[in-house]
Amino acid sequence: MFEQDEAPLVGPGQKAGAEALDAFFARTPRLAVAFSGGCDSSYLVAAARQAGVDVRAYLVRTAFQLPCEIADAERLVSELGLELVIIDADVLAEDAICANPSDRCYRCKRFIFSTILERLEEDCFDGTNATDDPARRPGFRALAELDVVSPLRRAGLGKDDVRSASRGLGLFTAGKPSFSCLAVHVPEGERITAASL
Repeated sequence: MFEQDEAPLVGPGQKAGAEALDAFFARTPRLAVAFSGGCDSSYLVAAARQAGVDVRAYLVRTAFQLPCEIADAERLVSELGLELVIIDADVLAEDAICANPSDRCYRCKRFIFSTILERLEEDCFDGTNATDDPARRPGFRALAELDVVSPLRRAGLGKDDVRSASRGLGLFTAGKPSFSCLAVHVPEGERITAASL
């Protein structure tokens, strides 16, 4: 594990353009995906399924998500014939996150991925893409610390590429707007509570 001040913004699992997606799928027969139901993770599970990978989707449900996001996740995996493992996690009980410090996103991403990894005996993968900016996304540090791999980013696929490929697969998520979690609407330093959300 990296010390907080030593953590790289981008770990080896997020190195943009490092490996084509088909090559990744060819060497990865099983895939456990941190799944939100958004455009990127939806494309990742659909493309993996199409490539013959044994893919499983894991969604951590917290108070920070809109119910429509959970519904979209359930719909997508149902349409693909996949099982969705929903893990309920009480993010409001996490004082380090709810204190709402400047690195809240890092702490939350680490909490989410640690919650998934507790359930797995294998690696975890996510839908981070090549246009996600590490300088604006503190969660990259959590991905690096936890050795999470981002196949779309490693394949050099940006958001427009993912949307285009999603349309090619007929995914309803192709045009889905990006949603931030509810916590981003609570001013930094103001405690996050059920009421503030």
